[in-house]
Parts: sequence; C-alpha cells; structure tokens
Amino acid sequence: MVESAFIRVDNVSKAFRNKGQTVRVLNDVAFEIKRGEMISILGESGCGKSTLLNIIGGFEKPDEGKVIIDGNQVTQPNRKCIILFQNYGLLPWRSVLENVELGLEGGKLGVKERKERARTYLNLVGLGDKGDLFPHEISGGMQQRVAIARALAIQPELILMDEPFAALDTFNRYYLQDELLRIQDQEKTTVILVTHDIDEAIYLSDRVIMMKANPGEIDKELTITLSKPRDRSHEDFQRYRKAIFEQFHFNRPAPSIEFNI
Repeated sequence: MVESAFIRVDNVSKAFRNKGQTVRVLNDVAFEIKRGEMISILGESGCGKSTLLNIIGGFEKPDEGKVIIDGNQVTQPNRKCIILFQNYGLLPWRSVLENVELGLEGGKLGVKERKERARTYLNLVGLGDKGDLFPHEISGGMQQRVAIARALAIQPELILMDEPFAALDTFNRYYLQDELLRIQDQEKTTVILVTHDIDEAIYLSDRVIMMKANPGEIDKELTITLSKPRDRSHEDFQRYRKAIFEQFHFNRPAPSIEFNI
C-alpha cells in the first residue's frame, strides 16, 4: 500500500509588490512530505525559502496553488503547526518554565497539568534544572532549546524551522543538530527546515529540496540515504556535499544525482 502524503504543496506561486513592480518570489512549487520526515529546503538568500515556509504554516496566502496538511487545506495558522526562527522569541520577564508554558495558556490544561507538561519538555531538551532562571541568565544555545521545548509542549504535528541555528557558534549548532535528531526520532514529529547550510541539510534531512531564485523554483530534490547520526567526515557525506555544491555553484546543466551507497 502506498503511503499517502501528510503534506502536499500543490503548484504554489507568490508575488509581492516592490517599488511599483510585481516581483514573483515563488513559481509553481510542488512537492510532498510523508509523516515523520525531516526535510530541508536549501537555497541562497532571495530564493523564497522563508516565504514558502510561511505559506505552509498559514502565515501567508499563495497567489496560486494550495497547501494540504493531513487532508485539510491550509488557510490560516493552527496549533498543529508551529514555526521556530533564529530569534528565540522568549519573553524576558518570564522564567524559562513560564516561557515553555506560554503556548499552553488558554488551552484545556489546568495550571498543574500545564506546568507538568512544560517540565516534561524542558527535561526532554536537557534543561529540567533551569526552569526558574530567566532568558538572560542562560546561553544562546540554551535559549534555543527553551524555544524548542515550548514548540514541542504544544505537541504539534509539524514544526517549521527557519534557520534556527544560524546565530549560534559551531559547537552549539552541532550540539543542537544532534538534539533535534534525538527529539525528532523520539517524538516522530514532521520537520521542515529552511537553511542555506549544505552540511546542515545533509546531516539532518531525509530529503533535501534545492531551490533556485528569480523566481523561486525547485531545482532538484535529493534523498539522503545515509543512516543517522551521520559522520560529516565520511566520504559518502562528502559526495553528497560535493553534488549539492556543484548544483548551486556551477552554471551548467546538471545531470540527475544518483548514488550507489
């Protein structure tokens, strides 16, 4: 039996007005994602990656086409889907625990259940002992883990991530990439990651969707068959890296990317 798509991006196009001109940002973008997959959307600045992510999340409406999630057309944001940005978005006057509780307020959980769930997800990201601290008292890497815990506490079916680790140093970025893999494997959450980092895309993703700009279109799609966690120094990892690098940086028709790994 063929597994049906959890997410279907169906011929999506989007344009904006800029200085009296219409600029087409996305053109006829189409792909599908299975439940539980981690997908990277990879491309240089200006190719429409973030706009596409906002359309999938319901924060922007496409001019043409549609997005279907779990059989329902996306017309507005909903609690099944949450987005994470580079900016952690923590409220400085609230403790770490209270920040994680934020998305649960106004829901069906009582105060006790809300705190218990927030603590559960703080423990999941390794910050169970930091709940009483305030954002300025913890590192940038920890703040991003708090943001991840806050997202997971809502128990979304889909997490959209817009270059969430770009502002971190290499060590924190690598650590959080491993944490994301561990958490995603445990929670079975579907993840769409926007990035311009080739290594990050290969390390994290089941598939990489490569976009080109002016207008933003899908150029190639590549399935990463390496088992997780992946070794960045392994020759197979480097083969994927080289193939993607050439796809973006050499102005020539690219052959189909095939691997016998």
